[in-house]
Amino acid sequence: MYHHSHEMRVYGDIKLYAGTASSELAQKISEYLGRPLCGRDVIEFPNENLFVRLHSSVRGQDVYVIQTTSSPVHRNLMELLIMIQTLRLDSAARITAVVPYLCYGRSDKKDQPRVPITARLVADMIEVAGADRYMTLDPHAGQIQGFFSIPGDVLSAASLVTKHIKTHLRPHMKDPVVVAADLGFAKKGRNYAADLDMPIAFVEKRRVGNNVKTEALTLIGDVTDRDVIIVDDEVDTGSSMQQAVQLVKQHGARDVYLAFIHPVLSTDGAQRLASLPIKHIVTTDTVPIPPHKIQYLKDRITIITVSALLGEVILRAHEGRSVGELFNE
Repeated sequence: MYHHSHEMRVYGDIKLYAGTASSELAQKISEYLGRPLCGRDVIEFPNENLFVRLHSSVRGQDVYVIQTTSSPVHRNLMELLIMIQTLRLDSAARITAVVPYLCYGRSDKKDQPRVPITARLVADMIEVAGADRYMTLDPHAGQIQGFFSIPGDVLSAASLVTKHIKTHLRPHMKDPVVVAADLGFAKKGRNYAADLDMPIAFVEKRRVGNNVKTEALTLIGDVTDRDVIIVDDEVDTGSSMQQAVQLVKQHGARDVYLAFIHPVLSTDGAQRLASLPIKHIVTTDTVPIPPHKIQYLKDRITIITVSALLGEVILRAHEGRSVGELFNE
């Protein structure tokens, strides 16, 4: 007789694999779930070709590959794809690509003639490699979900950031206001403001051609003699944050805080943030910040782990339970 209690157990056990880019985060997820990381070898040959070997069989198992695709982007992306294919060839029952930070998130549309939509290509590659599902956090553009044909969980770590702000920073702030770093982040910025019960202001800037530098122009809203929390989804070179900080300071802001999910901090991004007249930074561990970059920010940065969030979603996905309930949806 077929028992209802077995309906969800289509797959075997949870098997966790860490890519080399997310070893610390994967270890924390492993501790949250109380399940060890599975052994694997990732070898880079002198010709830069990667080779992956699993230490044990995953036949019939429910496998989760945890690998962020930050710098070095192409090595980390290829490693993710090769790991997925290795698991597929070993007859895993289901493979989920857990990608805390998904690369090429900004290449999401043809905004000028003769350009690619690379985010779509990345989604196709993950599917072709053999992933059955995917998980990611705070993609730069919501429509990236539509680039995947496989089901996925697109999560947000914003609630973790706002919880930290409410508990540790809010009690010391004077008339705080949330500032969206640009108009593209206005809608998500409004969600931050609503969650924190603060008013919102916006930085209006214009990007010129393919130049990574943008020109911040005006501030919409009032920050005079108020503490400011500038919010964004990711910080890359830090130039947008630099312009936003300078702009709110020109408009009479008091203490300035930065809050963002993905600390990409490429080139001299960490130094740039460290040079700004800011009180504190709140971010997450979707992208590992190397020690030589952390040293610039020292005690002015708080890194919140997303391990419990991802661990809980992995558990719910495995057991066939709702993920939306986690966020009261």
